[in-house]
Amino acid sequence: MTRRLAEVAKKVGVSEATVSRVLNGKPGVSEATRQSVLSALDVLGYERPTQLRGERARLVGLVLPELQNPIFPAFAEVIGGALAQLGLTPVLCTQTKGGVSEADYVTLLLQQQVSGVVFAGGLYAQADAPHDHYRQLAERNIPVVLVNAAIARLGFPAVSCDDAVAVEQAWRHLASLGHERIGLVLGPADHMPSARKLAAARAVAGDALPDDAVARAIFSIEGGHAAATKLIDRGVTGFICASDPLALGVIRAARRRRLDVPGDISVVGYDDSALMNCTEPPLTTVRQPIDAMGKAAVELLNAQIAGTSVPADELLFEPELVVRGSTAQAPRS
Repeated sequence: MTRRLAEVAKKVGVSEATVSRVLNGKPGVSEATRQSVLSALDVLGYERPTQLRGERARLVGLVLPELQNPIFPAFAEVIGGALAQLGLTPVLCTQTKGGVSEADYVTLLLQQQVSGVVFAGGLYAQADAPHDHYRQLAERNIPVVLVNAAIARLGFPAVSCDDAVAVEQAWRHLASLGHERIGLVLGPADHMPSARKLAAARAVAGDALPDDAVARAIFSIEGGHAAATKLIDRGVTGFICASDPLALGVIRAARRRRLDVPGDISVVGYDDSALMNCTEPPLTTVRQPIDAMGKAAVELLNAQIAGTSVPADELLFEPELVVRGSTAQAPRS
């Protein structure tokens, strides 16, 4: 008990006597300090006293699929900062291969009585993935916000970048440069953002996008490399990719074939994640408005925490094409 008091007091920056008053429900402590002490208990993994367990913690789960793709740390920074301004403490839950699953994280977050959960990229975007843990959150009325396209029927508000606009911008850019054989490097077939991108490409391209100009890949540089190798063999000269790491994989595949980027092949990424202006060549990409999207997600979550009814709609944010050095005029036949 003494050790617990000392650790919590150090975490919050108050005396052990103040922590003791909070744990014993005694007066003389401000509400802000009281909430800070309770949040520290949760963060440090200590159980709350029985009389305080009915209250939700001032913790918010932030569930990410990975940290290798720079877009996810970028979202975490914006969302975490916005939560902190509201007096909420983000709990970062990052999945790893063979590690803790998304469903396991949800179980842990429910045990900590979190105030809400923000998912930025996850199983909600995959139609064939298990979704029972989302229903658990809904049944317990836990506030939830999803970032980027989700499958239907989950019933949570969402904040998304407009995939249709993103692909239209990229396609028209490559077409204006004279590329007639444009291909797509997308995620798995059941991945909703990828499905939206494909539908948008078919709408803008029509017959100019045959099935053999679409390749599926896991979201990684290696996945982009493997997909691009197939499309290069099929004569594709302009690549539209569903993420920046996929685009970097396309560039690597082109170089392995001793092709020049952008002299022989033009590549457009998606996200405009960190350091894409420092690659060689600098990557042309479609920028997600991360700052606006992250803050909107926190606003939607905070409204639910405050008891306001929030419709299960999707807010669509406009992307921006950032033209750099990885795209140029199509090579002459």
